[in-house]
Amino acid sequence: MSLRTVEWKDNSVIMIDQTKLPNSLEYVTYNDYNQVADAIRTLVVRGAPAIGVSGAFGLALAALQSDAKEKNQLIQDLEKAKKILFETRPTAINLSWGLEKIMKIAEQGKTVSEIRDTVIVKAKEMAEEDININKQMGKNGAELFHDNDTIMTHCNAGALATVAYGTALGVIRATNESGKNIKVIATETRPVQQGSRLTAFELKHDGIDVSLIPDTAVGYTMANDLVNGVVVGADRILQTGHVFNKIGTYQVATMAKRHNIPFYVAAPLSTFDLKSRPEEIIIEQRKPSEVTGIGDKKTAPDGISVINPAFDITPPELISGIITENGIAKPPFEKSIKELFQAKK
Repeated sequence: MSLRTVEWKDNSVIMIDQTKLPNSLEYVTYNDYNQVADAIRTLVVRGAPAIGVSGAFGLALAALQSDAKEKNQLIQDLEKAKKILFETRPTAINLSWGLEKIMKIAEQGKTVSEIRDTVIVKAKEMAEEDININKQMGKNGAELFHDNDTIMTHCNAGALATVAYGTALGVIRATNESGKNIKVIATETRPVQQGSRLTAFELKHDGIDVSLIPDTAVGYTMANDLVNGVVVGADRILQTGHVFNKIGTYQVATMAKRHNIPFYVAAPLSTFDLKSRPEEIIIEQRKPSEVTGIGDKKTAPDGISVINPAFDITPPELISGIITENGIAKPPFEKSIKELFQAKK
């Protein structure tokens, strides 16, 4: 059974503290939206779908925290909380998607009491919907892989990046559940090591055969025929098929193209941004200490300049297909992505 990353219980938000993995599986409980914002900012919770639902839960907490007696004041309090939550991780579109969904429901309410009730119900619905979407996505993606395949994945797009089950790892789980014998190669994903700390932990937890490699061994494994296919998640996908995902994804996709290995992206339709152009997207820059040390151990000289982007852009020409709950988009992506959204209607 896959892990449950975030849930609503007794008017509180409960999360797995992912900063403690893989050494210990610990849960934290929050009853203040500022705590949720800090959890998103510090990677206690991470992964685009997970932070989308966490943002929704954060606004539900804000509704409970507000002392408002009138609707207009409550909406103002929610707008303030929305701004604080959004600014934690601006690249991941699911966060703004989750926040906007809750605000839309709130604005439709007539009384403070009604708004509080409806935003909680909607946030809980979004969490359950995320699980169902991931399972359908997994089934769609499982058709792309074969018995005895070895699948590479980068970063963590599993249950820990969603409410449960996962996007890229959801595809891997569904392939495994279909009876196919598969193996997985996970990159360590420096500098925060989501691959070694989280993906390896998840797959071992589920009994799926996984091997860990340093990021620098991607080319080696592909050149030596150790990989049959790649599947990764996404933090934002544009209508052009440009994919924003964890730093290093572009390198993995480039190597896959060089060695004629199919490279797939798995993401729900809520991860798509149909309005923006690639140059308009803000790439989050993380703190230098993530690169200059591992834990408490210093690995670089004092005063060294650091470039530490959290995400990169993989161009559409490197992508074989984008797996969603509504099917699989194939090149040319502007046409196939549009068709996926038409099917949703």
